[in-house]
Amino acid sequence: MPFFDRRRGGSAPASRSACVGASLFAAIVGSLGCVGHVWAAPLASVEQRTAAYFERIRADPNLLLPFVRQMPKGGDLHNHASGAIYAESYIRWATSDGLCVDEKSLALSPAPCDAGRPELKSALTRDGGLHDRLVDAWSMRNRAKSPENGHDLFFDTFGKFGAASRVRGGDVLAEIVSRAAASNLQYVELMLNPDSGGAMQAGRRTGWNDDLRALRESLLTPADVPDGAPRGLREVVARSRVWLDESEARKRALLGCSTARPDPGCNVAVRYLYQVLRALPPAEVYAQMVFAFELAAADSRAVGVNLVQPEDDPAALANFRLHMRMLDYLHTVYPAVGISLHAGELAPGLVPPEELRFHIRESVVTGHATRIGHGVDVMHEDDPFGLLRDLARRNVLVEICLTSNDTILGVRGRGHPLKTYLRFGVPVALATDDEGVSRSDITVEYVRAVEDQGLSYRQLKQMARASLEHAFVEGRGLWTGPRGTVRVPPCARSISGSMTRSASCRTYLEDNEKARLQMALEEAFADFEATIAREAASGAR
Repeated sequence: MPFFDRRRGGSAPASRSACVGASLFAAIVGSLGCVGHVWAAPLASVEQRTAAYFERIRADPNLLLPFVRQMPKGGDLHNHASGAIYAESYIRWATSDGLCVDEKSLALSPAPCDAGRPELKSALTRDGGLHDRLVDAWSMRNRAKSPENGHDLFFDTFGKFGAASRVRGGDVLAEIVSRAAASNLQYVELMLNPDSGGAMQAGRRTGWNDDLRALRESLLTPADVPDGAPRGLREVVARSRVWLDESEARKRALLGCSTARPDPGCNVAVRYLYQVLRALPPAEVYAQMVFAFELAAADSRAVGVNLVQPEDDPAALANFRLHMRMLDYLHTVYPAVGISLHAGELAPGLVPPEELRFHIRESVVTGHATRIGHGVDVMHEDDPFGLLRDLARRNVLVEICLTSNDTILGVRGRGHPLKTYLRFGVPVALATDDEGVSRSDITVEYVRAVEDQGLSYRQLKQMARASLEHAFVEGRGLWTGPRGTVRVPPCARSISGSMTRSASCRTYLEDNEKARLQMALEEAFADFEATIAREAASGAR
């Protein structure tokens, strides 16, 4: 089950002909500077004009939405691949693949089908309302009509549509990146399980002992394995890399990436995080962790690890500190592998008060997380102000998922800690979490940040920048200095646009993928802000 059910350009001097129309544009936006392929005023001036326009339209949903959709957004760092797919796609794939459906539980299963689990295609033909019932059962649509609470309804969806995602890796990737491009994202980190359960099975066979070093060796080089089973986790890694190869090839074919008119999603950079299922027995959790670090060490596309499944699950709660100890050890063996952990996806009443007091701090201090997913209960932690200052000092980014925090935990508006994180200087980035299940996308998350949290244009822009600064993508970044406000020396004098880029900056960007993505984001912001300033001044907006 690959998707577990949770969840460059040369340089040339700017020519005179490139500036045709400059005088007209100057009358609109002020003094000129050549930025990439668009003319723009000095960046600060254009940014100010864009921010001023944003303040004028922020209370009008019909003007705010197209502004936010057009705005560059950097990266989505918290995205569960299986949960990112809309139910309608799963229904289409399941129908094509001959999957069966339980008409009571609305869960899919592989063929052969029977009277109690008819083929989905025939069931849809016979029952005109089945399509809508499936969409409601596989997502948060119409959740107000469900007898289940938001938390249970959300997590129950994954077991129902899981069979449709397991053989559709390339289709899943294609849908995600195409939608990301439509929302002006450049980069996505996807949580998935390309091992089809192989790591869990290895853990089950090996069993548990508390010597983490010895247990890791047993998992990598087992003494005895059944016929046909992988000989250790490194063979599972090899098989998983093949699955990634095949899925990415399918994605490129679906999007026409080698054709004259490729889908914009072809240009979205993708990296992977292996998601460890934290509610399983310790032997299986640890085997998945070892696999995740080994995969990242072997394949540059895999950049990190995360723990998933409900944080309030009894086994996840009981073994939380053991899981942190596992990560603490494995971080010493694989120090370059990124660690981003779900922590603080909790609220009062969901768990006893004592369970709200330490998950975020322990995930950072013991689990070595440099990013935290959700972090909703931060003010319930012991010494919350000290924790906030420590997160800022350590430069730990919090992945903010406003829609899922609302629908799963009921945390929204003034009750959400997003503005508290900003007040204490903790870096944050908006993310989708499970956009298909939530019936959302990254544009909706940005709109929520404005309408629900009252954020400014400059705060949105800083979050987009932070998403790439804290991405686990390879290479050094574009920014240095306190809070990333100064460009690295090779690019310090280069403004956005390849025509004005120094040779040293071009070399730096060629050598560092992260910096290349960040420079592309700055160019996109320059284009966006110049367009907003021009259209706002001319009355087109």
